[in-house]
Amino acid sequence: MSNKKKLLRFAENKTFTHFFEPKLFLTEDINFELSGIWAENFFKNENPIIVEFGCGKGEYSVEMAKNSPEKNFIAFDIKGARMWKGATESLNLKLTNIAFVRTLIDLTPKCFSKNEISEIWLTFPDPQLGHKKRIKKRLTSSIFLKKYQNFLTNNGIIHLKTDDDTLFSYTKELVELNNLKVNIETDDLYNSNYYTGILQLKTHYEKIWNKAGKTIKYIQFQLPNNIEIIEPLIKEN
Repeated sequence: MSNKKKLLRFAENKTFTHFFEPKLFLTEDINFELSGIWAENFFKNENPIIVEFGCGKGEYSVEMAKNSPEKNFIAFDIKGARMWKGATESLNLKLTNIAFVRTLIDLTPKCFSKNEISEIWLTFPDPQLGHKKRIKKRLTSSIFLKKYQNFLTNNGIIHLKTDDDTLFSYTKELVELNNLKVNIETDDLYNSNYYTGILQLKTHYEKIWNKAGKTIKYIQFQLPNNIEIIEPLIKEN
């Protein structure tokens, strides 16, 4: 994508009333203005709020919002030019139950208050392979699960959909180590009984992995907000 096209999309994002770019920093104790009042001040209802972290173009969030009007959705990413597509599509569809937030996932605890979110979707996140130090950047690491505990309801649901064997195995080990309840787990989603409904939706990146012949994995587990999450001992170089 050309820089000119990116700049045009960035400018248009600023005109969307459902697109937010909060100025948040890890070093400052300042929360996003909608933290704790998403239901009251934006969605104008008390329906459950579901978030997608690393939404890319926003396909999943838009599709979920379209098919589940009784729920609210917030899509997060740092790539504003990509998010433009989902923001534009949801506007064209006149969806009122979806918002987009451009910020780092590390800063999401500043965007919500305790028990404000009921589910988290992680659709094909970066598996952060390579050096062991990168493990802490995985969106299912103990570091991030602890962040989610700040705003996820007790035993709220986390969905991970991935093509990566290492990330999937790591997540399963972390879930088992912490005795987290697993609702669904499959290392071959397309050939399982779970391949229905929203799980049949394919994102841009999922289609790429399909062409590469990769098997899609999926795990859905519950996260209590009152336990200490332990990191598994992973032997990686």
